[in-house]
Amino acid sequence: MRKILETLQPLGRALMLPIAVLPIAGLLLRIGQPDLLDIAFVSAAGTAIFGNLGILFAIGVAVGFARDGNGAAALAGVTCYLVSTTGAQTFLIAPPEVIAGLPEAAVKVAAQAWATAQIDRLEVPIGIISGLIGGKFYNRFATIALPEYLAFFRAPRFLPLAAEGLEVTNRGDV
Repeated sequence: MRKILETLQPLGRALMLPIAVLPIAGLLLRIGQPDLLDIAFVSAAGTAIFGNLGILFAIGVAVGFARDGNGAAALAGVTCYLVSTTGAQTFLIAPPEVIAGLPEAAVKVAAQAWATAQIDRLEVPIGIISGLIGGKFYNRFATIALPEYLAFFRAPRFLPLAAEGLEVTNRGDV
């Protein structure tokens, strides 16, 4: 049991970074409501944070897991998140009852909206996993040496490419 807790402790520390944003987001969302101060842009700021939790967790966990908190890990985490969520939507097919009775022009829009809603339900876990991949990739590949003709893609620039390649390979597209 102790070994499991020691393994999960870095994840807990990494999760503290994006979770620290949530209280202020909640306050902004509440303060801006019409029954309190009725300030639309304050409410919109809170909504923006809650609407992008997956990306925030991908960034926060990646930076938290990176050895030195480098921004390249955050970029790898976001790349991983975007590839995962967008790629997963292509595999989702709306059930017939969702698109039944709709005009032909609205079927594609309804199917896309259904797929987006299904992915949005999982955006935080996908963000956490993407952040883990981004942080681990940073720790592993931050000092990678490539041949001179590929020097542009060395260390920090290599991380998002490697994270994207991992996501594509895991989906089975390659």
